[in-house]
Amino acid sequence: MNRFFEYSTQHPFLVAAAAILAILAIVIEIRERAKGSSMLGTADAVRAANGGALMLDVRDTADYEAGHIIDARSIPAKEVAGKADSLKRYKEKPVVLYCETGFASGAAAKALKALGFTKVATLRGGLKNWRQENLPLVKGTAKKG
Repeated sequence: MNRFFEYSTQHPFLVAAAAILAILAIVIEIRERAKGSSMLGTADAVRAANGGALMLDVRDTADYEAGHIIDARSIPAKEVAGKADSLKRYKEKPVVLYCETGFASGAAAKALKALGFTKVATLRGGLKNWRQENLPLVKGTAKKG
């Protein structure tokens, strides 16, 4: 313990940097847990889709038509709360939301959780991560939620 105090007095900037990084890590962890949904990697999302989960694309319709996950439905993020009635049969079933990068889907997932959906998850990294993994996309008109 005596050496720690000696080190702290000899290297105050290193100790301060370590403390700031520790606080930052704690804040990031708290924010992730407060989102209200879990995040799935691409492999877990594929398993969920094959197991009957609803894949919900929360990007704009034009982006959806340019390329989306097979059998995904399209409801733009700002309309998710208003169109939740059309999804009520999925309240107790898995729902995986995704957007381009994963940010907009987090807010939409939180809205669904607040409306009573119990098994809501988001695709970690969004469709960008899906493309990096060379997973299939289809093009075509939107399946409205």
